[in-house]
Amino acid sequence: MKTITLALLGNPNTGKSSLFNALCGRNQQVANYPGVTVTETIGKTVHNDLEFVVSDLPGTYSLAPQSPDETVVLQALTQPADGRTLPEVLVCVLDASNLARNLYLLTQTLDVGIPVVVALNMMDVAKENQIHIDVEQLERRLGLTVIVTNARKKQGIKELLDAVTDAQTPPQTIVPLGEALQEYQQNLTSEFPDIPSVAHQRMLLDHSTEVSSLFSHPDQQSYLTRCLELKQQLALPISHEPVQRYEWIRKLVSDVCDQERRRPLMIDRMLTHPIIGTLFFLLLILVMFQAIFTWAGPAMDIIDNATTALGDWVGGFLSAGTLRSLIVDGIIAGVGAVVIFAPQIIILFLFISILEDIGYMARVSLLMDRIMRSVGLSGRSFIPLLSSFACAIPGVMATRTIANTKERIVTMLIAPLMSCSARLPVYILMTALFIPADAFVLGGILSVQALVLLAIYMLGVVCAVLIAFLLRKTLLQGANSAFVMELPSFRLPHGATVLKKAFRQGGEFIQGAGTIILASTVLVWAIAYFPTHNDSAEQLGVDRNVLDSLQTELQKTDQEIPQEPSPAEIAQLEQEFEIRLQGARLRNSYLGKMGSVIEPVVKPLGWDWKIGACVIASFPAREVIVGTMGVVYNLGDDVDEESSGLLSALENAKWPESEKPVYTMPVALSIMVFFALCAQCVSTLAIIKKETDSWKWPIFTFIYMTGLAYLGALLTYQIGTLLT
Repeated sequence: MKTITLALLGNPNTGKSSLFNALCGRNQQVANYPGVTVTETIGKTVHNDLEFVVSDLPGTYSLAPQSPDETVVLQALTQPADGRTLPEVLVCVLDASNLARNLYLLTQTLDVGIPVVVALNMMDVAKENQIHIDVEQLERRLGLTVIVTNARKKQGIKELLDAVTDAQTPPQTIVPLGEALQEYQQNLTSEFPDIPSVAHQRMLLDHSTEVSSLFSHPDQQSYLTRCLELKQQLALPISHEPVQRYEWIRKLVSDVCDQERRRPLMIDRMLTHPIIGTLFFLLLILVMFQAIFTWAGPAMDIIDNATTALGDWVGGFLSAGTLRSLIVDGIIAGVGAVVIFAPQIIILFLFISILEDIGYMARVSLLMDRIMRSVGLSGRSFIPLLSSFACAIPGVMATRTIANTKERIVTMLIAPLMSCSARLPVYILMTALFIPADAFVLGGILSVQALVLLAIYMLGVVCAVLIAFLLRKTLLQGANSAFVMELPSFRLPHGATVLKKAFRQGGEFIQGAGTIILASTVLVWAIAYFPTHNDSAEQLGVDRNVLDSLQTELQKTDQEIPQEPSPAEIAQLEQEFEIRLQGARLRNSYLGKMGSVIEPVVKPLGWDWKIGACVIASFPAREVIVGTMGVVYNLGDDVDEESSGLLSALENAKWPESEKPVYTMPVALSIMVFFALCAQCVSTLAIIKKETDSWKWPIFTFIYMTGLAYLGALLTYQIGTLLT
């Protein structure tokens, strides 16, 4: 069966992904482009005994790349990496309700030298907006086949595949960009014939650094030097290309498109209003966060219970020992630590995908651009930072939409400072320990506990603003990128497309970060397990006679003769003994010894070795600190932040040399400040590494956040001690 390869390209919000789903249905697979983290979706379909391999390229407004998404589009059309072949046909998807804006990308596509077919999508939306397009005239002016499609209703799919089958020759229509540019482009083509002509055009026109590293040549330095020389001779203004292309588009549209002029929609004026728009957005975010915490909770509980059940089931086939502990406590628990994040990520991206699909996300980015610009970022940074309050992992992943590379990296580096849901158990535990639940301010309207939580959350926001400002002035300095945001028409979300996006993001997280998270979890298991896993109670100083004496004390109050304890009472005593033994083994393990080693470092924060060991153990994920505290204080790991036993143990913890309490108000606040600012989440660091394709930035993130957290905790404890 003959195969035809085609690529779909178009602006964001044109229905391109919906068209891809209509073409390929379930026959799809997702991967990453070589060397970058941008997702590549490939599907297959059969029509008239021909197999079509369809590539859904990332949405882009032009072939002048400014972001990783846009870079891979240009590379896929000019010089694919890793020996991949060029597509045989390009299908350019146009939004009929915004024809002039969409035609800009098409005019650049005409220069690529590959046969092109136009899919004119969203004609129904155009008619609703009183836009009338003469399709036949559009075909004549472009010199291309134009197929009217409705991706959601799967209309025009067969006609589109027929047009792709018949497309044999590259477009003959050329948008004039000036004789000088054409002459210099021909000079480069004659000197470097191995590089596509459109690549020479982009090298002469584009002012971004993305292009210079995109096209390779055996004598790369000579090619780059020659391009720079000709570009300097041309001395074209940055506006040259858009001015020329839009002038050509204006004339074309005047012949084929009849649009009645309308006032801006009232809803747009409200949604982008500084006050009304912000209030509506905050209400929407409140609903979104509530849904994330409410909806993800049962799914996360199911995953947690399933992980526990799987560990118990597998452990039943293995005898007690190192292998059993490795598989159950290390590997299975590590996999659970990866998968348990998936519900939050899927739900978060489900909301984001819906808001993008209906056209709201463009409006909120425009609204927040005024605020973000003051710290060197743009409106595109707001959504990733907002996402990080639920979990920094999807927040870092959401930075892919930021075109400016430096702004994208800064947004990634400050995203972990947003207090995610994993920090909440620590906040609740420390707040419940020292802040009375019946303490209120403002005449009983606001509780002090809520005020403390709000202050901790705002601490992360304030520090993020300061760090972003400093980074944009030092390591990642540069001018703010222009923020041009198209406001797409409002429309109902496409269910299949939205769900696929959300589940794809969840799958990417599990595949991309899972191995690193699993490895770190196994490492922490090892340092907590060795070398005392086989030590007896006597070796660890746990007195078995205490258990025996407790058993003899069990008796009925109305009888003088001691009564033999019941099986249930014996089981309870045995469990208490095992918990004490578990705590002793942890205290004498490598993890416990590491806690003792770092005690001089953390003592200025008001911490003892137990707190230090818990902080080390929580590096794979902050949530485990509460369970680790349970083990350290001989309560077992089956405790949570509201367990009365754990609260009592912390209240009664003493310094051995002075019998003074370990946990005081300044200590509790210092722990909260440390966890608000630290990078105790290997999952987030793994995602930063994956998104930047470098260990430099996650290492930098860990160092600066740990230093910031230590300094903040130190000041909190020392100042708090002076004031109390």
